[in-house]
Amino acid sequence: MATQRRALQMFALLLFLGLGGCASWFSDDAPDPQVHLVKVEVVQAKLMQQRFLLHFRVDNRNDSDLTVRGIEYRIHLGDILLTEGEHEHWFTVGPKRSAYFKVPIRTNLWPKVRDLMKMLKKSDQPIPYRLEGELETGLFIAHYVHLARNGVIIPADLIPEQNR
Repeated sequence: MATQRRALQMFALLLFLGLGGCASWFSDDAPDPQVHLVKVEVVQAKLMQQRFLLHFRVDNRNDSDLTVRGIEYRIHLGDILLTEGEHEHWFTVGPKRSAYFKVPIRTNLWPKVRDLMKMLKKSDQPIPYRLEGELETGLFIAHYVHLARNGVIIPADLIPEQNR
């Protein structure tokens, strides 16, 4: 009985000492990956439903592989929330490399069409957009990378010359 108790105490001590180094497992000075929304492709545009493909690029700035589990996203055009959602897709990005992935989305812009038309009326005026969300990375233990990208689009740049 005393030997079992002694063995249990030794096990607890070793476990405690071993877990003391676990903090260093999670504190990594490596830079977070960068995520860019590269392209928005229109798949289908009907009155009550629109389907798009969001093209993302993940830049791994580290010297080791990066496992991506998925992305949670919100995209705003001006003050209008265009779409939000999450996409679970596992892939690996090599060290000092980039990888692309596509996220299919469905939305209904009909309730927002008035506000969108007001923004698009002056096709030479820039319209601010915002991408927010989290990229989930990590093979065994999840690590969340906060996303926040801002920019502008100029609608005239997206319209072919003959349609202006």
